[in-house]
Amino acid sequence: MDDIEYIEVGKGDLPRLLDAPADLFDNPVIPEEAEAFLADPANVIVLAMEGGRAVAFASGTFLRHPDKPVSLFINEVGTLEGHRRRGHASAVTRRLFEIARERGAEGVWLGTEMENAPARALYRSLGGVEQISALYGWDEAFGP
Repeated sequence: MDDIEYIEVGKGDLPRLLDAPADLFDNPVIPEEAEAFLADPANVIVLAMEGGRAVAFASGTFLRHPDKPVSLFINEVGTLEGHRRRGHASAVTRRLFEIARERGAEGVWLGTEMENAPARALYRSLGGVEQISALYGWDEAFGP
């Protein structure tokens, strides 16, 4: 594997997110949102850094509920186009698993689109059990 460092990004690491390549995330990083994400201890993000540049990431949010143990919801996993198929997505996701265990989570889960074959293959390779569910969204109804 390349000379990559996998790091958990914390409150003082906002510049790392702001300096991330524009195509690493789905959308450009919004400084205020990135700062709020890093400030909230329920959130976690791991970056794969190569030469001081983020090339992959996985982020998650710890969830609590009155009748369930803590779990980690993986928000997103992403890798720059030129760095795919090198094990970076697996490594950042495994690091999220380690962090979840360290923080007492008893489960990890996520959702992805049925047509996202690469993501589904990644999650199966990490031991994930595919469960079919309905997913609902209200993004349009909540517009700006």
